[in-house]
Amino acid sequence: MRWLDPAPFLRGTAWLDEADDGRVAVRAAPDVLPRLPWDTAQRAALPIGVRLEFTASPGTRAVEIRYRTAVPEGGRDHADGEAGPDGRHGDGADALRALGHCFALWQGDRCVGETCTKPEDGAGETAITLELPEARPGPFTVHPPEALGPVILGVRAVGGGIVPAAPRPRWVVHGDSITEGWWSTRPAHAWPAVAGRMLGVDAVNLGYAGSARGELPVAEQLAALPAELLTLAFGTNCWSGTPHSAPLLYETVRAFVALVRRGHPDTPLLVVSPLLRPDAEATPNALGATLSQLRTAMEEAVRDLVAAGDARLSLLPGRDVLRPEHLVDGLHPDDTGHARIAAAVARALRPYAGRGESPHQPE
Repeated sequence: MRWLDPAPFLRGTAWLDEADDGRVAVRAAPDVLPRLPWDTAQRAALPIGVRLEFTASPGTRAVEIRYRTAVPEGGRDHADGEAGPDGRHGDGADALRALGHCFALWQGDRCVGETCTKPEDGAGETAITLELPEARPGPFTVHPPEALGPVILGVRAVGGGIVPAAPRPRWVVHGDSITEGWWSTRPAHAWPAVAGRMLGVDAVNLGYAGSARGELPVAEQLAALPAELLTLAFGTNCWSGTPHSAPLLYETVRAFVALVRRGHPDTPLLVVSPLLRPDAEATPNALGATLSQLRTAMEEAVRDLVAAGDARLSLLPGRDVLRPEHLVDGLHPDDTGHARIAAAVARALRPYAGRGESPHQPE
C-alpha cells in the first residue's frame, strides 16, 4: 500500500510549516517566530504533544510510520543554564540513545503496544511498525518520541486500511517545562496528554521549557490560534529565569489575558497559578519576590479580571495540587505528579469541554 500523507492523521498540532519533504509540525507561528525569545523558539521546534490518531478497518494487522529525526541544536538546554532531562527522560541524552526511538500505541487510556528502534546518533530517515490489537478498530493514538524531534513523513496500513480519527474540540495549553512534560516517563504521561484523554479533547501543548514568562508575542499567538478551550499554566520561571516582582507579574498576567481575549473573547480560559516549588516558596528572587508572593499576584490578577466582567475566565490555585514527594528534582513532577495536575485541571474543565461553557468561577 502506498504511503499516505500524515497531515490528516496529526493531532496536537498548532502550526504546520512547509519543508522540502512535507509539512513539519511546529509550536510557534512562523510569522511570529522572529519576535519570540531565543529559548522559546528553540523549544517550539520540538513537536511536544504532536501525535497520530486513526481508526482501522477489519483485517488491519499493523500500521507503519515513516519518519526522520533531527534534534534542534540547543533543544535540550534549560533556560536557567542547567542541564535538564532530555525532553523527558531524567537520565539525559545517554539514556535516550540506549532506549532508542520509542513509538507508543494507545487506545483510550491504555497503552496497547510500543515499538522502539536503536538508530545511530544523528538525524536520519527510517520506518517503524506497530502491531494492532486483534479485532479492535480503534480509535488509536500513536505518541512519537518527541525529544528526538521526529518529523512524520508518511503512514500506511499493513492489511486492511486506516483513516484519520474524528476531530475533537481543541484545547490549547500554554506553560513551561512542567507543561512540556519534563520528567514524565513517556509523552503520553505528561499532564496535558493525560487531561486531554480524560476530557476527550485534542490537547495542543504549547509548553516551552525554561520559558513561559508571560511573553506577549506568545499571547498574540494564542489569540490567533483556533481553540474551544484554553489553559495558561506559567509563573515559576518568573521567579528564577526572568525575575519578576509581584506588581510586575500582576500587570503581566492582565496584559497577557487581555491579548488572548482579543482573539478569544468568549472562550473558556483556565489559569493555573504556579505549582509547589519548595526552594522558592519563601526565598526572595533578584527583585525581592518569593514564589508565594508571585503566586498571590497572579491569582489576584485573575480574580480582578473576573470581577471586572470576564465571566469565562477562571482560576485553579496551583499551590496544593502537588506535594514534595511528587517532585523528582524539587521542581518537576513524576508521573504521579503529572496525573495529579491532569486530574485537577480536568475537574475544572470537564463540565464544559466541548460545550463552549465557562469553567467554575474562582473562589
